[in-house]
Amino acid sequence: MIGAEAIVKCLEEENVKYVFGYPGVAICPFYNAITDSSVKTVLVRTEQSAAHAASGLARTTGTVGVCAVTSGPGATNLLTGIATAFADSIPLVCITGQVDSSMLGSDVFQEADVTGAAESFVKYSYLVRNVNDIPRIMKEAFHIASTGRKGPVLVDVPIDIQNATIKNFKYPEELSMRTYKPTVKGNFAQIKKLVSAVEKAKKPLICVGGGVALSRAEKEVIDFAQKNNIPVVSTMMGIGVMPTLHPLYFGMVGNNGKIYANRAMHECDTLILVGARVADRAVNRPDIVMENTVLIHIDVDPAEIGKNYGPTIPIVGDAKSIFEDLNALDIQSEHGEWLDKLKEYRETLIQKRDPKPEFTDPAFFIKKLSEKMDDNAAYVADVGQNQIWSCNYHIVKNGSFLTSGGMGTMGYSIPAAMGIALSNPGRQVVAVCGDGSFQMSMCELATIRQENVPVKVVVIKNSYLGMVREYQHYTYKDNYSVVKLNDYPKLEALAGAYDMKYLRVCNNEEAEGAIDAMLKEKGPCILEVLVDPEDTVK
Repeated sequence: MIGAEAIVKCLEEENVKYVFGYPGVAICPFYNAITDSSVKTVLVRTEQSAAHAASGLARTTGTVGVCAVTSGPGATNLLTGIATAFADSIPLVCITGQVDSSMLGSDVFQEADVTGAAESFVKYSYLVRNVNDIPRIMKEAFHIASTGRKGPVLVDVPIDIQNATIKNFKYPEELSMRTYKPTVKGNFAQIKKLVSAVEKAKKPLICVGGGVALSRAEKEVIDFAQKNNIPVVSTMMGIGVMPTLHPLYFGMVGNNGKIYANRAMHECDTLILVGARVADRAVNRPDIVMENTVLIHIDVDPAEIGKNYGPTIPIVGDAKSIFEDLNALDIQSEHGEWLDKLKEYRETLIQKRDPKPEFTDPAFFIKKLSEKMDDNAAYVADVGQNQIWSCNYHIVKNGSFLTSGGMGTMGYSIPAAMGIALSNPGRQVVAVCGDGSFQMSMCELATIRQENVPVKVVVIKNSYLGMVREYQHYTYKDNYSVVKLNDYPKLEALAGAYDMKYLRVCNNEEAEGAIDAMLKEKGPCILEVLVDPEDTVK
């Protein structure tokens, strides 16, 4: 067995179903070896998409996503996808080919120090120097990616190591990593402090982040909230932890969140922050928001706790484990007046929109799309105005809401949706993007068609880079610079080029029929939605 075959064998041992990637000479031994494997390969059209597709798979299956690309530009193109996964704590194993190890540092053709370049946004990285280390390194890579605070791990493999003969392949059954032992169980003394704080609270609030979904703790958190009648808000990455129409859910907080959700954050006396950063997009001024508030911060990563604001009660551990312990305890609390006040806020503090009737109102369209999507559907929002409209108006039932939160990477939705659909056969998957973000990854329509992936792509078109145009509107008084997209590409012609069904919505009256037609389509489909170029994200 050679090193490349050993890597493939490791993937089989980890029950990997898909590898997303793009070949080149430096990774060819691996791609040659994988042809005899049960692992299916998917050729993306640009390397960044490989990481995004692997991310979509990881986030919806709870497993580690895998991508593999070549050295040099292949590896550097992958970096944005790795950084995106790192910012949102998505477990990936990213395999990169590398030039011959004897030539490292010689600036030979397609050499790049990818481990050095990726250092600030991977959990860990390996440069494989000895072929016999491959089983241990791959076992460690999957373990590190999927435990503690999840994230991407990079494995850089020189071509000579891939071609070298491994003496005795044995995939480790167990690991002993002295320097890596993430905490899972929460300290029970701290959990009892949380209970005491909740019992004293008159206005408690739970704020859930992406860490709740990553730990698969949705049920436990919902059970805790229902059992103790505590209202819930979410960060952008926490959307979908609780169904949108649940009576205890009060929406997304932050700069672009719901007014009543932010009011709840400002007025609560006890805040349980779970699997979320106290970051600027969710909590712009923590010193003001947290004033006179008991902050209980639960996170699997101890480095996050106290990084932006010091908690009253820190609890390090996995959210699922901690809330299992909490649900086993009897908590006495009464705060009916608080809930009544929040319900009143939800009914009265509604931001008014004044859409132009000659265009489609994106809020109306997204609500209507949400109503018609399957109960367990996956909705993938891209970045830009479409993301904020999606966050505020998509109705999550018992499905998933995915987006690029921490990095805000345009072009995320289409490849991520592709990864979801491939790894969740039969599940309805819709990617919603703007005409700017669509052009960041429209090349993946070729992959979608080649693999017959039934992804539905909605393009909300305003012929601008809408979020930047809006910023320039307010900040520079309509002095627009480098934001006009004009009327390209012609989506009907593009859909025809990929043998996809094309639909178009010009106003609200056309929305329902077009949505029905799109969702009934068995194969991939492009739906173009024309919106007011001067619309804003409120």
